[in-house]
Amino acid sequence: MTGVRSVPVGERRARLARRQRVAPGHRAADAVDAARSVVGLHATTPSSVYLAAWARVDGFDREAMDAALYRDRTLVKHLAMRRTLFVFPLDVLPAAQAGASARVAAAESGRLVRELERSGVKDDAAAWLEQARAAVLEALRDGRELSSTQLRDELPLLEGGIPYGAGRSWAGTAPLAPRVLTILAAEGRVVRAGNDGAWTASRPLWATTESWLGRPITPLSTQEGVAALARDWLHAYGPGTVEDLTWWLGGTKASVRRALHEIGAVEVDLDGRTGHLLPDDVEPLTPVEPWGALLPELDPTTMGWMERDWYLGSHRAQIFDSAGNGGATAWWDGRIVGGWAQDPDGLVVLQLLEDLGADARATLEAEAARLTDWLGGTRVVGRFPSPLSKAVAP
Repeated sequence: MTGVRSVPVGERRARLARRQRVAPGHRAADAVDAARSVVGLHATTPSSVYLAAWARVDGFDREAMDAALYRDRTLVKHLAMRRTLFVFPLDVLPAAQAGASARVAAAESGRLVRELERSGVKDDAAAWLEQARAAVLEALRDGRELSSTQLRDELPLLEGGIPYGAGRSWAGTAPLAPRVLTILAAEGRVVRAGNDGAWTASRPLWATTESWLGRPITPLSTQEGVAALARDWLHAYGPGTVEDLTWWLGGTKASVRRALHEIGAVEVDLDGRTGHLLPDDVEPLTPVEPWGALLPELDPTTMGWMERDWYLGSHRAQIFDSAGNGGATAWWDGRIVGGWAQDPDGLVVLQLLEDLGADARATLEAEAARLTDWLGGTRVVGRFPSPLSKAVAP
């Protein structure tokens, strides 16, 4: 790649440490800053939002995250890229809605209509879905916050479900109410408001977006949203390839290439692969002092790229499950070197896959002790345990 600047692995790891706020001396100011530094925090596992912020904010307090989510509302849970639940700063929400969520909403609507008609549950599924959407929005008028169960109890239209697994031992019925709420959330019309449970659980109360945030989400075109997300991603995760960004967005290569052109992204050489950086971010960064970190399952840093060899090495089979979900990880100097788990008493225990030497191990053991103290005996149960966590007893 003649005439193109080469970005070595060491520089990519230094960028990761600085931009994603995981190295001491480069931490975020607060929970909102932590979320913005990675575009958004993965929220599929409720506790991961808090643990990801703990890893990025010195002196992090759970109450600060609760305040940002539920009182100040400077962070909001929103279904977006790859049909994944994220926590976004408010200023990122319009781009996420236009560049990712709207596409998810269209796909989910189509899928539900097809399933309803195939199963014979509804004759005119599209008309029923439109009525169900309108009924939910009407029920949430005037600032009401209701759970999925409460909405179903109030609205006969939401009763019933779609049968699955006929004749199998695992057969059952998938309720309709959560599916309708998923579509409305991806459309940006409702949000997960309060949480009727502990920080380790997800029992959302639903509200209209306008009542919860005080205004609707600012409308952007699809391409405006994709371009804004591409710019944010390159700042946080760059350099990266077209394949990385396409996977992260859950979009198409054509839309990603168009967005990279619109924002003036600059090509760089990533060990023979073509990567991209923002035009005002091409200068090399100085190295970062060796650092260690413990990150939760589905952490944005673990999940931020499709091509992961430069920070994952040979550990993919131990860290990622068959569906591509990354488990809890231990990092040393910009790469994954193992995982962590809790014993029955809540003690955080390292599960290292390499001999890192005494200094590195001491740093990670100190992080494990710090996390144990912060958790204070609370055991967090992951939804996506890694093969390593299953195979290695803490």
